Amino acid sequence: MTKANLNTFMLENDHMDFIIPVLNSGGIILYPTDTIWGIGCDATNEEAIEKIFKLKNRSKDKPLVLLADSLEMVKKYVREVHPRLDTLLGHHKRPLTVVYDEARNLPANLVAANGSIAIRIVSDPFCKRLISHLGRPITSTSANISGQPFPGNFGEISSEIIQNVDFVVKIRQNDKKSGAPSVVVKVNKDGDFIFLRK
Repeated sequence: MTKANLNTFMLENDHMDFIIPVLNSGGIILYPTDTIWGIGCDATNEEAIEKIFKLKNRSKDKPLVLLADSLEMVKKYVREVHPRLDTLLGHHKRPLTVVYDEARNLPANLVAANGSIAIRIVSDPFCKRLISHLGRPITSTSANISGQPFPGNFGEISSEIIQNVDFVVKIRQNDKKSGAPSVVVKVNKDGDFIFLRK
């Protein structure tokens, strides 16, 4: 099946049988996240990550966010998880992205210059199922060219983005509800939570 056919094929259920091969082969997808529509790929694939930076015309000093399906998955990719983090994640109502100081087992082009990485554990059923099927975290970045406003829903995504990803997920495209970016928090050396974006 060609890229064009994949992008226009109307799929049933959550169509993991189509998405996972795209991600495993280094492709990039356009998909609904627990916040806004995003562009994603296998977070362990350096070449796929490069494709996203190129498509968005995004500076390499602005790393992508990772989405994970559990705290257990997060622990595979960071040196340390603060013991209070589990409590914060359990009580926080909005999607919460956490900046961890020391990333590991990830491509260099995904990690910030200071070695940190931002990861969000998703509760959205589609995203959780997607990541679980892949068995690895996926990247997430807003579905826009850098410097342009992020799209609140699928209808606001530019044709430039839609036409240049390898697969467009065919769910929630008619949802007009406007999404918003997640809360971003960092844990300092004293164990205090510093909110970088509320």
